[in-house]
Order: sequence, then C-alpha cells, then structure tokens
Amino acid sequence: MVKVTYRIVQHEDGWAYKVGDVFSETFPSHDGALAAAKLAAAEQRVPGETTGIEYETADGKWHEELEAGDDRPETEVEDDA
Repeated sequence: MVKVTYRIVQHEDGWAYKVGDVFSETFPSHDGALAAAKLAAAEQRVPGETTGIEYETADGKWHEELEAGDDRPETEVEDDA
C-alpha cells in the first residue's frame, strides 16, 4: 500500500504542508497549515467509485482495466513544531 506523508513546514512568509517536493499554498499560521494538512490527508483516504480506465504503454499497446475505487493510500501528518 502507498503511504503519503504531509509535512508541516515554514514556507515563504508563513506555513505550508509539503508532500514530497510539492508545497501547498502558504498559510499565515502554523495552525492553519496543520488543519489544512489534516483535511487533505483525510480526503485522500476517502474511497471513490470503481471505474474503467484506458492507457497506452510505451510499446503503443492500449489496455483497459477496471480500477477499484477503494484502493486508497495510507496517510499521515508530520509536524515537528
């Protein structure tokens, strides 16, 4: 299972959360960034609908698969402050 970590960090003139190398918008307060990260992490775990997908591989072949909507990552929020 994939694990996604949201890290609370100082960013620009405020605070943000960071996933990998990507920053969220900047929040004026640490608490605002923490609340936004907790909300984003919770929403990431919500199952979606099962749906069909199509994709082309590097060799030019097309594939069709049924993608289960309950395949969601584990999430956590890290806050060193």
